[in-house]
Amino acid sequence: MPKTKFSWFVILIIVLGIGLTACGPQAAPATTQQTERTESTLSPAAAQPASNKIVVEVDRNISNVNANSSLAVNRNLDEVSKECISCHQDETPGIVNDWRESRHGHVSVSCLDCHQVEKDAPNATQHASLVGTDVFVSVLVPPSKCAECHPGEAEEFDHSGHRRAALQIEGKDSMQTLMFVHEGQNHPEVSGASKATGCNQCYGVRIELDETGAPTPDTWPVAGIGNIYPDGSVGNCTVCHTRHKFDIAEARKPEACASCHLGPDHPDIEIYENSKHGQIYAAEGDTWKWDSAPDAWEPGDYRAPTCATCHMSGIGQLSPTHNVSERLYWNLWGKRSEPRNSEDPMSALTGNAEEGRAKMELVCESCHTPRHTAGFFKQGDDAIVLYNESYYDPAKKMLDDLKEKGLLKDNPWDDEFQILFYHLWHHEGRRARQGALMGGPDYAHWHGFFELQQDLYRMQSLYNYRIENNAIETP
Repeated sequence: MPKTKFSWFVILIIVLGIGLTACGPQAAPATTQQTERTESTLSPAAAQPASNKIVVEVDRNISNVNANSSLAVNRNLDEVSKECISCHQDETPGIVNDWRESRHGHVSVSCLDCHQVEKDAPNATQHASLVGTDVFVSVLVPPSKCAECHPGEAEEFDHSGHRRAALQIEGKDSMQTLMFVHEGQNHPEVSGASKATGCNQCYGVRIELDETGAPTPDTWPVAGIGNIYPDGSVGNCTVCHTRHKFDIAEARKPEACASCHLGPDHPDIEIYENSKHGQIYAAEGDTWKWDSAPDAWEPGDYRAPTCATCHMSGIGQLSPTHNVSERLYWNLWGKRSEPRNSEDPMSALTGNAEEGRAKMELVCESCHTPRHTAGFFKQGDDAIVLYNESYYDPAKKMLDDLKEKGLLKDNPWDDEFQILFYHLWHHEGRRARQGALMGGPDYAHWHGFFELQQDLYRMQSLYNYRIENNAIETP
């Protein structure tokens, strides 16, 4: 063999030998191993290798077990909280996993920080494992507990229209009659079923306790924004920041509002989807940055606003707020729209109209020119005036005339005129007004004013018949 070819052959053998050595028995075997990592390097992907179980130990004594991994964590938690987690990771692993991924989990906010109550609290209970200790807990976590760490957010909520959600229906005879007499049909045992599964899940309810201190099945579980808790506090933070992850990104997405702000009477999510803002969100929202700090979520993280952007988020000169009434001019859900002028959260007009409009204009002008913003609100305000003066006022005058003359049925839900009046303001009227001021043309027009004019014409025919005949028409 020539010398040159022999040299290259030797080099090749050496290279192959090195490669075989690196891949041979000297390499670390793929077996179970322990790895220490800081929180910043721990991720779900890192904790779940494609094969072979890896136990990752962090500074918390918590285990999260799934098919691929076992996560043991110990971050200076008290012994009772460790016991809670040890049990719940088997009984309700979804709760533990949500908490593990939450900001609370990252900063050692434990189960007891939220669920522990005083021994003499009306909702104090003890698990079997706690009997004999001085630790009492409750499944209920009222907003007063959240306020211990988030006082500003709780105070803002207490000045918003959300606060009165359950309180207002609790005090309205007409609402109680609708729910129990008409919808519940005075059933001797379950007349409140439609209320419990419907109204309560958006508005909230006064949560009652049984003899053991646990919430009654008629009043809990309940997802209402205005829950009234046994300690008297009002609200429900987990409607938007669902437990036990309490994610700010989740609360910023329009779906967080959609379970209540939808349907024939206030189709806000449908209006948003009909708007250009909603179309942009649907097309590219999955690429936006949702987890910026509370006062740092600005255009650039997103290309179009969500419900939270306009009504709550810090943007431009505006700070974040949990007072959803703060940036509003009109009451758009009432029978007749009026400018807001009350500091009472129990008032339908809570807020300050002029200040609210100025703040909302600042939101709009983060993306639009002042001329564009002014033109948008001019068009929307004109629609409100049209509804007030050409639809609601004439309909209300006819209703009052018929009532004065005794030409209305006692049961409003068996009286076509009264049903039409209700739909005029509560359904079609709300859709027209909210569609106009939230950029949803289909709801402003086809589901709004187009149906409003039909309601009004039919009401006028019924009114004329009753006045002329001094009698209510027969079916």
